Amino acid sequence: MTTSHKTAPSRRRSKGVPPQRRGGSRRRASGGRGGRSRGRTALVMALSLVVLGTAGLGWLYLKLNGNINTFGADGLSDNRPEAGSSKGENVLVIGSDARVGGNDALGGGSKDDIGRSDTAFLLHVYADHRHALAVSIPRDTLVTIPPCKLPDGGWTESRPNTMFNAAYSVGNTAEGNPACSQNTVEHLTGLRVDHTVVVDFKGFAALTDVVGGVPVCVPQDIYQKDLNPNRASRGSLLFSKGEQKVSGKQALDWVRIRHGIGDGSDIGRIKRQQAFVASLIKKVKADGFTPTKLFPLADAATKSLTVDPGLGSADKLLSFAMSLKDVDLHNTKFVTIPWRYEGARVAIVEPDASELWAALRADRTIDGKDAGGKKSKKGKAAASASPDAGQGDLGKGIDVGVYNGTTTPGLATRGASVLTGRGFTVTGTENAGSQNHAITIIQYGPGRQAEAETVAKLFPGAELQALTGPGINVVLGEDFTAAADGASAEPTSVPTSVAADARSADDDLCSNLSYG
Repeated sequence: MTTSHKTAPSRRRSKGVPPQRRGGSRRRASGGRGGRSRGRTALVMALSLVVLGTAGLGWLYLKLNGNINTFGADGLSDNRPEAGSSKGENVLVIGSDARVGGNDALGGGSKDDIGRSDTAFLLHVYADHRHALAVSIPRDTLVTIPPCKLPDGGWTESRPNTMFNAAYSVGNTAEGNPACSQNTVEHLTGLRVDHTVVVDFKGFAALTDVVGGVPVCVPQDIYQKDLNPNRASRGSLLFSKGEQKVSGKQALDWVRIRHGIGDGSDIGRIKRQQAFVASLIKKVKADGFTPTKLFPLADAATKSLTVDPGLGSADKLLSFAMSLKDVDLHNTKFVTIPWRYEGARVAIVEPDASELWAALRADRTIDGKDAGGKKSKKGKAAASASPDAGQGDLGKGIDVGVYNGTTTPGLATRGASVLTGRGFTVTGTENAGSQNHAITIIQYGPGRQAEAETVAKLFPGAELQALTGPGINVVLGEDFTAAADGASAEPTSVPTSVAADARSADDDLCSNLSYG
Protein backbone atom coordinates (compact mmCIF):
# COMPACT_ATOMS: atom_id res chain seq x y z
CA MET A 1 0.00 0.00 0.00
CA THR A 2 2.89 2.37 0.82
CA THR A 3 4.53 1.68 -2.55
CA SER A 4 1.30 2.28 -4.36
CA HIS A 5 0.85 5.71 -2.82
CA LYS A 6 4.44 6.64 -3.65
CA THR A 7 4.33 5.68 -7.33
CA ALA A 8 1.05 7.42 -8.18
CA PRO A 9 2.46 10.98 -8.19
CA SER A 10 5.42 9.79 -10.26
CA ARG A 11 3.07 8.47 -12.96
CA ARG A 12 1.16 11.74 -13.06
CA ARG A 13 4.45 13.72 -13.36
CA SER A 14 5.59 11.55 -16.24
CA LYS A 15 2.44 12.58 -18.13
CA GLY A 16 3.43 16.26 -17.86
CA VAL A 17 1.10 17.39 -15.15
CA PRO A 18 2.42 20.82 -14.03
CA PRO A 19 3.84 20.76 -10.49
CA GLN A 20 1.78 23.77 -9.38
CA ARG A 21 -1.44 21.78 -10.06
CA ARG A 22 -0.43 18.60 -8.30
CA GLY A 23 -1.44 19.79 -4.91
CA GLY A 24 -4.81 20.97 -6.18
CA SER A 25 -5.39 17.66 -7.96
CA ARG A 26 -4.48 15.77 -4.86
CA ARG A 27 -6.90 17.81 -2.79
CA ARG A 28 -9.68 17.19 -5.26
CA ALA A 29 -8.86 13.51 -5.29
CA SER A 30 -8.80 13.46 -1.52
CA GLY A 31 -12.11 15.30 -1.39
CA GLY A 32 -13.67 12.82 -3.83
CA ARG A 33 -12.62 9.87 -1.75
CA GLY A 34 -14.19 11.51 1.35
CA GLY A 35 -17.41 12.25 -0.58
CA ARG A 36 -17.64 8.67 -1.80
CA SER A 37 -17.02 7.47 1.74
CA ARG A 38 -19.75 9.69 3.12
CA GLY A 39 -22.05 8.61 0.26
CA ARG A 40 -21.40 4.96 1.02
CA THR A 41 -22.12 5.59 4.70
CA ALA A 42 -25.38 7.39 3.88
CA LEU A 43 -26.37 4.60 1.49
CA VAL A 44 -25.67 1.94 4.09
CA MET A 45 -27.69 3.90 6.67
CA ALA A 46 -30.57 4.35 4.21
CA LEU A 47 -30.57 0.67 3.30
CA SER A 48 -30.47 -0.23 6.99
CA LEU A 49 -33.44 2.00 7.66
CA VAL A 50 -35.32 0.49 4.72
CA VAL A 51 -34.56 -3.02 5.95
CA LEU A 52 -35.51 -2.13 9.52
CA GLY A 53 -38.60 -0.26 8.33
CA THR A 54 -39.67 -3.14 6.11
CA ALA A 55 -39.04 -5.59 8.91
CA GLY A 56 -41.01 -3.37 11.28
CA LEU A 57 -43.85 -3.06 8.79
CA GLY A 58 -43.77 -6.79 8.23
CA TRP A 59 -43.88 -7.35 11.96
CA LEU A 60 -46.88 -5.04 12.26
CA TYR A 61 -48.69 -6.87 9.46
CA LEU A 62 -47.90 -10.21 11.05
CA LYS A 63 -49.12 -8.88 14.37
CA LEU A 64 -52.38 -7.64 12.84
CA ASN A 65 -52.85 -10.86 10.89
CA GLY A 66 -52.43 -12.80 14.12
CA ASN A 67 -55.19 -10.73 15.71
CA ILE A 68 -57.85 -11.34 13.09
CA ASN A 69 -60.45 -14.07 13.50
CA THR A 70 -62.53 -15.19 10.52
CA PHE A 71 -65.71 -17.22 10.31
CA GLY A 72 -66.03 -20.02 7.80
CA ALA A 73 -67.43 -19.31 4.35
CA ASP A 74 -68.97 -22.78 4.39
CA GLY A 75 -71.79 -21.36 6.52
CA LEU A 76 -72.86 -18.95 3.78
CA SER A 77 -75.87 -19.86 1.69
CA ASP A 78 -75.50 -21.37 -1.77
CA ASN A 79 -78.52 -19.29 -2.76
CA ARG A 80 -76.99 -15.81 -2.59
CA PRO A 81 -77.65 -12.63 -4.58
CA GLU A 82 -75.21 -12.40 -7.45
CA ALA A 83 -71.92 -10.56 -6.92
CA GLY A 84 -72.38 -7.04 -8.19
CA SER A 85 -76.09 -7.01 -7.30
CA SER A 86 -75.41 -3.36 -6.43
CA LYS A 87 -72.86 -0.97 -7.89
CA GLY A 88 -71.42 -0.12 -4.50
CA GLU A 89 -70.17 -2.31 -1.67
CA ASN A 90 -72.27 -3.69 1.20
CA VAL A 91 -70.80 -4.37 4.63
CA LEU A 92 -72.78 -5.93 7.46
CA VAL A 93 -71.60 -4.65 10.85
CA ILE A 94 -72.73 -6.66 13.89
CA GLY A 95 -72.25 -5.70 17.51
CA SER A 96 -72.04 -8.99 19.42
CA ASP A 97 -72.83 -9.40 23.09
CA ALA A 98 -70.99 -12.74 23.25
CA ARG A 99 -69.32 -13.15 26.66
CA VAL A 100 -66.39 -15.32 25.52
CA GLY A 101 -62.77 -14.10 25.50
CA GLY A 102 -63.12 -11.97 28.61
CA ASN A 103 -66.15 -10.03 27.35
CA ASP A 104 -68.12 -11.15 30.42
CA ALA A 105 -65.97 -8.78 32.49
CA LEU A 106 -67.34 -5.84 30.49
CA GLY A 107 -70.88 -6.92 29.75
CA GLY A 108 -71.71 -9.09 32.74
CA GLY A 109 -73.33 -12.49 32.35
CA SER A 110 -71.60 -15.82 31.89
CA LYS A 111 -68.96 -16.77 29.34
CA ASP A 112 -71.15 -19.80 28.58
CA ASP A 113 -74.11 -17.66 27.46
CA ILE A 114 -75.30 -18.10 23.88
CA GLY A 115 -73.87 -15.43 21.55
CA ARG A 116 -76.40 -12.83 20.38
CA SER A 117 -76.29 -9.81 18.09
CA ASP A 118 -76.97 -6.70 20.13
CA THR A 119 -76.99 -4.27 17.21
CA ALA A 120 -76.59 -4.51 13.44
CA PHE A 121 -76.50 -2.26 10.42
CA LEU A 122 -75.88 -2.71 6.72
CA LEU A 123 -73.38 -0.14 5.46
CA HIS A 124 -73.70 0.64 1.76
CA VAL A 125 -70.57 2.35 0.43
CA TYR A 126 -71.55 3.93 -2.87
CA ALA A 127 -69.40 3.27 -5.92
CA ASP A 128 -68.14 6.87 -5.97
CA HIS A 129 -66.60 6.30 -2.50
CA ARG A 130 -67.87 9.72 -1.43
CA HIS A 131 -71.26 8.64 -0.10
CA ALA A 132 -72.30 5.99 2.42
CA LEU A 133 -75.60 4.92 3.96
CA ALA A 134 -75.91 2.79 7.10
CA VAL A 135 -79.27 1.03 7.54
CA SER A 136 -79.95 -0.13 11.11
CA ILE A 137 -81.94 -3.34 11.58
CA PRO A 138 -83.65 -3.47 14.99
CA ARG A 139 -82.90 -6.74 16.76
CA ASP A 140 -86.63 -7.42 17.31
CA THR A 141 -87.47 -7.06 13.60
CA LEU A 142 -89.61 -9.94 12.35
CA VAL A 143 -87.89 -11.55 9.35
CA THR A 144 -87.50 -14.91 7.65
CA ILE A 145 -84.29 -16.62 8.73
CA PRO A 146 -83.28 -18.81 5.78
CA PRO A 147 -81.55 -22.20 6.16
CA CYS A 148 -78.33 -21.82 8.17
CA LYS A 149 -75.50 -24.20 9.01
CA LEU A 150 -75.34 -25.83 12.44
CA PRO A 151 -72.15 -26.80 14.31
CA ASP A 152 -72.75 -30.47 13.46
CA GLY A 153 -72.76 -29.67 9.73
CA GLY A 154 -76.53 -29.91 9.27
CA TRP A 155 -78.72 -27.07 8.05
CA THR A 156 -81.83 -25.61 9.65
CA GLU A 157 -85.20 -25.20 8.01
CA SER A 158 -86.37 -21.74 6.96
CA ARG A 159 -87.93 -19.90 9.93
CA PRO A 160 -90.49 -17.21 9.01
CA ASN A 161 -91.71 -14.47 11.35
CA THR A 162 -88.67 -14.74 13.63
CA MET A 163 -86.76 -11.97 15.40
CA PHE A 164 -83.68 -10.85 13.47
CA ASN A 165 -81.22 -11.30 16.33
CA ALA A 166 -82.17 -14.98 16.58
CA ALA A 167 -80.14 -15.57 13.39
CA TYR A 168 -76.88 -14.90 15.21
CA SER A 169 -77.86 -17.46 17.86
CA VAL A 170 -78.54 -20.32 15.42
CA GLY A 171 -76.52 -23.28 16.67
CA ASN A 172 -76.59 -22.10 20.30
CA THR A 173 -72.85 -21.47 20.51
CA ALA A 174 -71.11 -18.96 22.76
CA GLU A 175 -69.37 -17.41 19.73
CA GLY A 176 -72.54 -16.87 17.68
CA ASN A 177 -73.26 -17.47 14.01
CA PRO A 178 -72.37 -14.42 11.88
CA ALA A 179 -72.77 -16.40 8.64
CA CYS A 180 -76.45 -16.95 9.48
CA SER A 181 -76.93 -13.22 10.12
CA GLN A 182 -75.36 -12.53 6.74
CA ASN A 183 -77.63 -15.09 5.06
CA THR A 184 -80.63 -13.43 6.69
CA VAL A 185 -79.69 -9.93 5.55
CA GLU A 186 -79.11 -11.13 2.00
CA HIS A 187 -82.47 -12.92 2.01
CA LEU A 188 -84.16 -9.80 3.41
CA THR A 189 -82.62 -7.24 1.06
CA GLY A 190 -81.76 -9.11 -2.12
CA LEU A 191 -78.35 -7.40 -1.88
CA ARG A 192 -75.04 -9.23 -1.87
CA VAL A 193 -73.21 -8.65 1.42
CA ASP A 194 -69.59 -8.21 0.36
CA HIS A 195 -68.15 -8.26 3.87
CA THR A 196 -69.29 -8.94 7.43
CA VAL A 197 -67.57 -7.50 10.51
CA VAL A 198 -68.43 -8.54 14.06
CA VAL A 199 -67.25 -6.31 16.94
CA ASP A 200 -67.48 -7.57 20.51
CA PHE A 201 -67.44 -5.64 23.79
CA LYS A 202 -63.66 -5.71 24.16
CA GLY A 203 -63.04 -4.57 20.61
CA PHE A 204 -65.52 -1.72 20.96
CA ALA A 205 -64.05 -0.55 24.27
CA ALA A 206 -60.47 -0.74 22.96
CA LEU A 207 -61.39 1.17 19.81
CA THR A 208 -62.82 4.08 21.77
CA ASP A 209 -59.73 4.14 24.00
CA VAL A 210 -57.30 4.32 21.09
CA VAL A 211 -59.05 7.30 19.46
CA GLY A 212 -58.86 9.17 22.75
CA GLY A 213 -62.57 9.07 23.52
CA VAL A 214 -65.68 9.78 21.46
CA PRO A 215 -67.77 12.95 21.94
CA VAL A 216 -71.39 12.29 22.95
CA CYS A 217 -74.33 14.34 24.20
CA VAL A 218 -76.09 13.13 27.35
CA PRO A 219 -79.61 14.61 27.64
CA GLN A 220 -79.98 13.90 31.39
CA ASP A 221 -78.08 12.52 34.36
CA ILE A 222 -77.74 8.74 34.01
CA TYR A 223 -77.44 6.33 36.95
CA GLN A 224 -76.60 2.65 37.31
CA LYS A 225 -80.29 1.71 37.51
CA ASP A 226 -80.80 3.26 34.06
CA LEU A 227 -78.33 0.74 32.67
CA ASN A 228 -79.62 -2.13 34.80
CA PRO A 229 -83.34 -1.70 35.61
CA ASN A 230 -83.22 -4.75 37.91
CA ARG A 231 -81.27 -2.81 40.53
CA ALA A 232 -83.15 -2.02 43.75
CA SER A 233 -81.67 1.50 43.97
CA ARG A 234 -80.62 4.03 41.36
CA GLY A 235 -76.94 3.51 42.25
CA SER A 236 -74.04 5.75 41.32
CA LEU A 237 -74.02 8.48 38.70
CA LEU A 238 -72.67 7.10 35.42
CA PHE A 239 -73.05 10.15 33.16
CA SER A 240 -73.69 13.80 33.90
CA LYS A 241 -75.95 15.77 31.60
CA GLY A 242 -74.17 17.54 28.74
CA GLU A 243 -71.54 17.03 26.06
CA GLN A 244 -68.52 14.91 27.01
CA LYS A 245 -66.08 12.30 25.77
CA VAL A 246 -66.51 8.63 26.63
CA SER A 247 -64.17 5.70 26.12
CA GLY A 248 -63.64 2.10 27.20
CA LYS A 249 -66.31 0.58 29.40
CA GLN A 250 -67.99 3.96 29.82
CA ALA A 251 -68.52 4.16 26.05
CA LEU A 252 -69.89 0.62 26.07
CA ASP A 253 -72.32 1.51 28.87
CA TRP A 254 -73.47 4.55 26.92
CA VAL A 255 -74.43 2.68 23.75
CA ARG A 256 -76.08 -0.13 25.74
CA ILE A 257 -78.39 2.05 27.86
CA ARG A 258 -82.02 1.61 26.89
CA HIS A 259 -84.58 1.67 29.68
CA GLY A 260 -83.52 4.75 31.61
CA ILE A 261 -83.37 7.26 28.78
CA GLY A 262 -85.79 8.65 26.21
CA ASP A 263 -88.80 6.41 25.68
CA GLY A 264 -86.89 3.28 26.71
CA SER A 265 -87.28 1.64 23.30
CA ASP A 266 -84.75 -0.20 21.19
CA ILE A 267 -85.52 2.27 18.38
CA GLY A 268 -84.48 5.14 20.66
CA ARG A 269 -81.26 3.33 21.54
CA ILE A 270 -80.56 2.79 17.84
CA LYS A 271 -80.75 6.55 17.28
CA ARG A 272 -78.17 7.14 20.03
CA GLN A 273 -75.98 4.38 18.62
CA GLN A 274 -76.17 6.00 15.19
CA ALA A 275 -75.11 9.31 16.73
CA PHE A 276 -72.22 7.55 18.48
CA VAL A 277 -70.95 5.83 15.32
CA ALA A 278 -71.25 9.14 13.45
CA SER A 279 -69.18 10.84 16.15
CA LEU A 280 -66.59 8.05 16.07
CA ILE A 281 -66.24 8.36 12.28
CA LYS A 282 -65.87 12.12 12.62
CA LYS A 283 -63.12 11.67 15.23
CA VAL A 284 -61.20 9.12 13.13
CA LYS A 285 -61.38 11.32 10.03
CA ALA A 286 -60.22 14.36 12.02
CA ASP A 287 -57.20 12.40 13.28
CA GLY A 288 -56.31 11.45 9.70
CA PHE A 289 -55.98 8.24 7.69
CA THR A 290 -52.24 7.82 8.18
CA PRO A 291 -50.29 4.66 9.08
CA THR A 292 -49.36 6.26 12.42
CA LYS A 293 -53.03 6.64 13.27
CA LEU A 294 -54.38 3.55 11.53
CA PHE A 295 -52.03 0.91 12.93
CA PRO A 296 -52.89 1.49 16.62
CA LEU A 297 -56.54 1.65 15.59
CA ALA A 298 -56.25 -1.53 13.56
CA ASP A 299 -54.33 -3.29 16.35
CA ALA A 300 -57.02 -2.46 18.89
CA ALA A 301 -59.89 -3.34 16.59
CA THR A 302 -58.54 -6.57 15.14
CA LYS A 303 -57.90 -8.09 18.54
CA SER A 304 -61.63 -8.52 18.96
CA LEU A 305 -62.91 -8.54 15.38
CA THR A 306 -64.40 -11.51 13.60
CA VAL A 307 -64.63 -10.98 9.84
CA ASP A 308 -65.53 -12.88 6.70
CA PRO A 309 -62.64 -14.54 4.82
CA GLY A 310 -62.57 -11.65 2.33
CA LEU A 311 -61.27 -9.33 5.07
CA GLY A 312 -59.17 -11.97 6.80
CA SER A 313 -55.76 -10.33 6.37
CA ALA A 314 -54.22 -7.05 7.49
CA ASP A 315 -53.63 -5.72 4.00
CA LYS A 316 -57.26 -6.39 2.96
CA LEU A 317 -58.60 -4.83 6.14
CA LEU A 318 -56.41 -1.73 5.89
CA SER A 319 -57.09 -1.41 2.18
CA PHE A 320 -60.82 -1.41 2.89
CA ALA A 321 -60.34 1.19 5.65
CA MET A 322 -58.33 3.42 3.32
CA SER A 323 -61.04 3.15 0.66
CA LEU A 324 -63.37 5.01 3.05
CA LYS A 325 -61.11 8.01 3.63
CA ASP A 326 -62.80 10.17 0.95
CA VAL A 327 -66.37 9.52 2.10
CA ASP A 328 -67.75 12.93 3.04
CA LEU A 329 -69.13 13.34 6.57
CA HIS A 330 -72.28 15.10 5.39
CA ASN A 331 -72.83 12.36 2.82
CA THR A 332 -72.48 9.63 5.45
CA LYS A 333 -76.09 8.95 6.44
CA PHE A 334 -77.74 6.76 9.07
CA VAL A 335 -81.30 5.47 8.74
CA THR A 336 -83.43 2.67 10.18
CA ILE A 337 -85.20 0.05 8.09
CA PRO A 338 -88.85 1.14 7.50
CA TRP A 339 -90.66 -0.23 10.52
CA ARG A 340 -93.82 -0.30 12.63
CA TYR A 341 -94.69 -1.99 15.88
CA GLU A 342 -96.43 -5.34 15.74
CA GLY A 343 -97.23 -5.99 19.36
CA ALA A 344 -93.91 -5.99 21.20
CA ARG A 345 -92.00 -6.71 17.98
CA VAL A 346 -91.00 -4.67 14.95
CA ALA A 347 -92.52 -5.35 11.53
CA ILE A 348 -91.04 -4.17 8.22
CA VAL A 349 -93.11 -1.64 6.28
CA GLU A 350 -93.65 -2.27 2.59
CA PRO A 351 -93.24 -1.05 -0.09
CA ASP A 352 -90.85 1.38 1.60
CA ALA A 353 -88.32 -1.31 2.51
CA SER A 354 -88.26 -2.77 -1.01
CA GLU A 355 -87.85 0.72 -2.46
CA LEU A 356 -84.92 1.32 -0.11
CA TRP A 357 -83.14 -1.85 -1.27
CA ALA A 358 -83.87 -0.96 -4.90
CA ALA A 359 -82.36 2.50 -4.36
CA LEU A 360 -79.20 0.94 -2.93
CA ARG A 361 -78.99 -1.51 -5.83
CA ALA A 362 -79.07 1.46 -8.19
CA ASP A 363 -76.62 3.45 -6.03
CA ARG A 364 -79.13 6.24 -5.50
CA THR A 365 -78.52 8.54 -2.53
CA ILE A 366 -81.12 9.91 -0.15
CA ASP A 367 -81.48 13.05 -2.25
CA GLY A 368 -81.79 11.12 -5.50
CA LYS A 369 -78.25 11.50 -6.81
CA ASP A 370 -76.64 8.77 -8.88
CA ALA A 371 -73.50 7.92 -6.90
CA GLY A 372 -72.57 4.87 -8.92
CA GLY A 373 -71.60 6.03 -12.40
CA LYS A 374 -73.69 5.84 -15.55
CA LYS A 375 -77.42 5.72 -15.22
CA SER A 376 -79.16 2.47 -16.04
CA LYS A 377 -81.13 2.43 -19.29
CA LYS A 378 -83.11 -0.68 -18.47
CA GLY A 379 -86.33 1.25 -18.00
CA LYS A 380 -89.07 1.16 -15.46
CA ALA A 381 -89.89 -1.33 -12.75
CA ALA A 382 -91.24 -4.78 -13.50
CA ALA A 383 -94.51 -3.74 -11.92
CA SER A 384 -94.90 -1.03 -14.54
CA ALA A 385 -94.78 -3.63 -17.31
CA SER A 386 -98.48 -4.18 -16.76
CA PRO A 387 -100.85 -1.73 -18.48
CA ASP A 388 -102.94 -1.66 -15.30
CA ALA A 389 -99.99 -1.05 -12.97
CA GLY A 390 -100.74 2.64 -12.65
CA GLN A 391 -103.93 2.04 -10.69
CA GLY A 392 -102.77 2.85 -7.15
CA ASP A 393 -105.93 1.47 -5.49
CA LEU A 394 -106.21 -1.59 -7.70
CA GLY A 395 -105.80 -4.01 -4.81
CA LYS A 396 -107.67 -2.18 -2.08
CA GLY A 397 -109.14 -4.68 0.37
CA ILE A 398 -107.33 -7.72 -1.11
CA ASP A 399 -104.90 -9.70 1.07
CA VAL A 400 -102.17 -11.67 -0.70
CA GLY A 401 -99.35 -13.97 0.42
CA VAL A 402 -96.20 -13.87 -1.74
CA TYR A 403 -93.91 -16.87 -2.27
CA ASN A 404 -90.60 -17.14 -4.10
CA GLY A 405 -90.81 -20.14 -6.40
CA THR A 406 -87.28 -19.64 -7.76
CA THR A 407 -83.71 -19.66 -6.47
CA THR A 408 -83.35 -15.90 -6.97
CA PRO A 409 -82.85 -14.31 -3.52
CA GLY A 410 -85.13 -11.45 -2.54
CA LEU A 411 -87.70 -12.11 -5.28
CA ALA A 412 -90.61 -12.40 -2.86
CA THR A 413 -89.74 -9.00 -1.44
CA ARG A 414 -89.70 -7.50 -4.93
CA GLY A 415 -93.03 -9.13 -5.74
CA ALA A 416 -94.47 -7.77 -2.50
CA SER A 417 -93.36 -4.29 -3.52
CA VAL A 418 -95.26 -4.65 -6.80
CA LEU A 419 -98.43 -5.50 -4.90
CA THR A 420 -98.24 -3.02 -2.03
CA GLY A 421 -97.48 -0.25 -4.51
CA ARG A 422 -100.90 -0.92 -6.09
CA GLY A 423 -102.87 -1.02 -2.85
CA PHE A 424 -102.79 -4.75 -2.04
CA THR A 425 -102.10 -5.90 1.51
CA VAL A 426 -99.25 -8.41 1.65
CA THR A 427 -99.75 -10.84 4.52
CA GLY A 428 -96.22 -12.22 4.33
CA THR A 429 -93.30 -13.21 2.11
CA GLU A 430 -91.76 -16.67 2.07
CA ASN A 431 -89.97 -19.24 -0.04
CA ALA A 432 -92.29 -21.66 -1.83
CA GLY A 433 -92.16 -25.37 -1.12
CA SER A 434 -90.20 -25.83 -4.35
CA GLN A 435 -87.97 -23.37 -6.21
CA ASN A 436 -88.38 -24.68 -9.75
CA HIS A 437 -91.40 -22.70 -10.95
CA ALA A 438 -91.00 -21.57 -14.54
CA ILE A 439 -94.09 -19.35 -14.52
CA THR A 440 -95.91 -17.37 -11.85
CA ILE A 441 -99.02 -18.96 -10.34
CA ILE A 442 -101.89 -17.11 -8.68
CA GLN A 443 -103.58 -19.47 -6.22
CA TYR A 444 -107.04 -18.64 -4.87
CA GLY A 445 -109.55 -20.14 -2.49
CA PRO A 446 -113.35 -20.52 -2.86
CA GLY A 447 -115.08 -17.32 -3.91
CA ARG A 448 -111.80 -15.48 -4.59
CA GLN A 449 -111.40 -15.98 -8.36
CA ALA A 450 -112.36 -12.40 -9.28
CA GLU A 451 -109.83 -11.03 -6.82
CA ALA A 452 -107.19 -13.45 -8.11
CA GLU A 453 -107.80 -12.15 -11.62
CA THR A 454 -107.18 -8.64 -10.31
CA VAL A 455 -103.89 -9.80 -8.84
CA ALA A 456 -102.97 -11.43 -12.15
CA LYS A 457 -103.13 -8.03 -13.88
CA LEU A 458 -99.78 -7.23 -12.28
CA PHE A 459 -98.18 -10.49 -13.42
CA PRO A 460 -98.72 -10.88 -17.18
CA GLY A 461 -98.71 -14.53 -18.24
CA ALA A 462 -99.41 -15.86 -14.75
CA GLU A 463 -101.62 -18.95 -14.40
CA LEU A 464 -104.63 -19.11 -12.10
CA GLN A 465 -104.92 -22.13 -9.83
CA ALA A 466 -107.92 -22.95 -7.59
CA LEU A 467 -107.30 -24.06 -3.99
CA THR A 468 -109.52 -25.85 -1.53
CA GLY A 469 -108.26 -23.62 1.28
CA PRO A 470 -108.90 -19.89 1.79
CA GLY A 471 -106.84 -16.93 0.69
CA ILE A 472 -104.83 -15.79 -2.33
CA ASN A 473 -101.17 -16.62 -2.92
CA VAL A 474 -98.73 -15.47 -5.57
CA VAL A 475 -96.01 -18.03 -6.30
CA LEU A 476 -93.40 -16.18 -8.35
CA GLY A 477 -91.71 -18.02 -11.20
CA GLU A 478 -88.74 -17.49 -13.47
CA ASP A 479 -90.89 -15.35 -15.77
CA PHE A 480 -91.11 -12.73 -13.01
CA THR A 481 -87.37 -12.98 -12.43
CA ALA A 482 -86.72 -12.21 -16.09
CA ALA A 483 -89.19 -9.33 -16.08
CA ALA A 484 -87.73 -7.87 -12.89
CA ASP A 485 -84.15 -8.16 -14.17
CA GLY A 486 -84.99 -6.84 -17.62
CA ALA A 487 -86.96 -3.90 -16.28
CA SER A 488 -85.02 -3.11 -13.17
CA ALA A 489 -86.22 -0.15 -11.16
CA GLU A 490 -84.11 2.96 -11.04
CA PRO A 491 -85.73 4.88 -8.19
CA THR A 492 -85.21 8.60 -7.91
CA SER A 493 -84.25 8.36 -4.23
CA VAL A 494 -84.57 6.52 -0.95
CA PRO A 495 -88.25 6.58 0.17
CA THR A 496 -89.28 9.84 1.81
CA SER A 497 -90.37 8.01 4.98
CA VAL A 498 -86.77 6.79 5.38
CA ALA A 499 -84.94 9.91 4.22
CA ALA A 500 -86.90 12.18 6.55
CA ASP A 501 -85.47 10.39 9.57
CA ALA A 502 -81.86 10.25 8.35
CA ARG A 503 -78.90 11.41 10.39
CA SER A 504 -75.67 12.77 8.88
CA ALA A 505 -72.25 12.15 10.42
CA ASP A 506 -71.78 15.91 10.75
CA ASP A 507 -75.11 16.58 12.51
CA ASP A 508 -75.14 18.30 15.89
CA LEU A 509 -74.33 15.83 18.67
CA CYS A 510 -77.43 16.69 20.67
CA SER A 511 -79.99 16.48 17.86
CA ASN A 512 -82.55 13.70 17.32
CA LEU A 513 -81.30 11.33 20.01
CA SER A 514 -84.43 9.44 20.96
CA TYR A 515 -87.57 8.15 19.36
CA GLY A 516 -90.87 9.02 21.03
